[in-house]
Amino acid sequence: MIPLSFYLGLSALLFSIGLFGIMYHKSGIRLIMCIELMLNSANLNLVAFSSYTDTLDGQVFALFSIALAAAEAAIGFAIFMAIYKMHEKINLDELNLLRW
Repeated sequence: MIPLSFYLGLSALLFSIGLFGIMYHKSGIRLIMCIELMLNSANLNLVAFSSYTDTLDGQVFALFSIALAAAEAAIGFAIFMAIYKMHEKINLDELNLLRW
């Protein structure tokens, strides 16, 4: 059986890659992909601890989290596609839709 520390290390690596991507990239699509990577690392933690404690609570919560992440990604992509139709770019630094 693989020790819990390996799962936690992999989850920390995935989370740090996602955090670096959020801080470094300016494209909206990459931003959503990095957020999804961070959510998947949290799901990996939930499933690892659920397996470690021999309960199903973490796995059920991870399934709900995956469903919410899919809905968030679909809404985010729809918003970015609407912005792309208006401005023909999705660079978040150059967007000022809410300013007058």
